[in-house]
Amino acid sequence: MNTQSVLIVGTGLLGTSLALRLTDTWQVWLSDISPAAAALARDMGAGSLYDGKSVPDLVVVCAPPDVAGQCVVAAMRRYPSAVVTDVASVKQAVAKVVEEEAEDRTNYIGSHPMAGRERSGASAADRDLFEGCPWVLVPTKETSERALGLVRSVAVEVGAVPSQLSAPEHDQAVTLVSHVPQLVSSLLAGRLKDAPARAMSLAGQGLRDTTRIARSDAELWAAIVAHNSDAVAEVLEAFARDLAELRQGLAAGLPAGLSTPGRMGSVAKVMLAGNDGVERIPGKHGGAPRRYLEVSVLVPDKPGELGRLFTEIGEEQVNIEDFSLEHSAGAAAGVARLLVMPSVAQPLASALVRRGWQVPSAMNRGR
Repeated sequence: MNTQSVLIVGTGLLGTSLALRLTDTWQVWLSDISPAAAALARDMGAGSLYDGKSVPDLVVVCAPPDVAGQCVVAAMRRYPSAVVTDVASVKQAVAKVVEEEAEDRTNYIGSHPMAGRERSGASAADRDLFEGCPWVLVPTKETSERALGLVRSVAVEVGAVPSQLSAPEHDQAVTLVSHVPQLVSSLLAGRLKDAPARAMSLAGQGLRDTTRIARSDAELWAAIVAHNSDAVAEVLEAFARDLAELRQGLAAGLPAGLSTPGRMGSVAKVMLAGNDGVERIPGKHGGAPRRYLEVSVLVPDKPGELGRLFTEIGEEQVNIEDFSLEHSAGAAAGVARLLVMPSVAQPLASALVRRGWQVPSAMNRGR
């Protein structure tokens, strides 16, 4: 069989990560409005600089949503035989440009790999970025089976889990699971700008978890949210109502304290709703979330200690379902939180104690 060829237009995080993974089986060409960015992706082993003459089988447009539509139309006109997809975070805006400006739309299919990180650019690329992540296929009414099948096969090849939605369904879904969480995280982090140093010195893993994505690229997210503004505004309005209700419940008790009706209940209502929402987040393999037990282990802040812990867990034939590491500023040890199947939690804790690890039994709990 002839090796298939793909032209990656835009060598940022997603484009370079995809190129790195496809170089094993595809002829990969790289193109970017910035020659330096394309050269960096090439030097990282993501493929060859595009010669401007060869005709690809597939074009993947990895551009922000404000320009993705125009890039898709340009690729469709230049390579009429190629399948063209884009990986923009909003789909209705791109599909609208394609519908209005492209003559033959059978070779176009929108798509969106739900993968990324707070860092951007080719230097942050990872060939395993898409492993286990959803990849949404967004065909139009005119998309051919050939186009749908080719992009689906690419998603599977890079380790993603393909699904299919319409453009409106996609944009509504990512509003809830991506766009609003990004804004809320950034709003929370913004409150830290003027926080006293003594307060910041107390920051723990909870604050790090909720503000991690606040490091994301401001220009990119401005374009994303602006092109999905109606759906985002609707969810933010509901969020604002929840905040107003919580604030009203807290303020009603001032200054009488805990004996005043409403204060405790308003907080509990928010927490219980959050508990219910978290329960709906799929497990690591998709589908319904699974119940795991958490085994906490103190890990000395020394080179090789975390690697030793993982090695010894492997020797016990235990699979780690999920993992996080909490490390307070200035502490001599971090707390590794290991999520494992309930049947192996206690045997693992006992085995780690025998091997000399400190396992605080009070920290072991279900999740």
